[in-house]
Amino acid sequence: MLYKEGYVYHIKDEYFEKVNDNMLMQNKENGTYRPTFYCLKDEKTSLLWMVPLSSRVDKFRAIHDKQAKKYGRCLTIVLGEFDGKSAAFLLQNMFPVTEYYLDHIHTRNNNPVPVKHSIHSEISTNMKRLRQLHARGRKVVVQTS
Repeated sequence: MLYKEGYVYHIKDEYFEKVNDNMLMQNKENGTYRPTFYCLKDEKTSLLWMVPLSSRVDKFRAIHDKQAKKYGRCLTIVLGEFDGKSAAFLLQNMFPVTEYYLDHIHTRNNNPVPVKHSIHSEISTNMKRLRQLHARGRKVVVQTS
């Protein structure tokens, strides 16, 4: 599948079988196409960075607010709306894949559902800041279930 910027994707089962990482959200939970991942392309490496979405917004709002209070902002969680519902975009749980592992784009009534431009911009900005911090030796991406 070809990557299109600004959309959410589902990943092939093959990826999860190959990686075999129990810290990643497992694919097709309860027989549905879950979880969904916002996808951003790293132009330097051509890798796609998959940012999991969570509907557990209250849980991640508490973490977001705690980080924002401590550091003045939260780079690892973006709160917003996707497909008409509140969502938490978890940059703290992002991971890279190649285009080969994209299964399909998330749709509603057979139409691709775009991510709002404001959310896309915030995620892009936060990812750049996280990469800068990482380059300085900071551990910035942490798995939390």
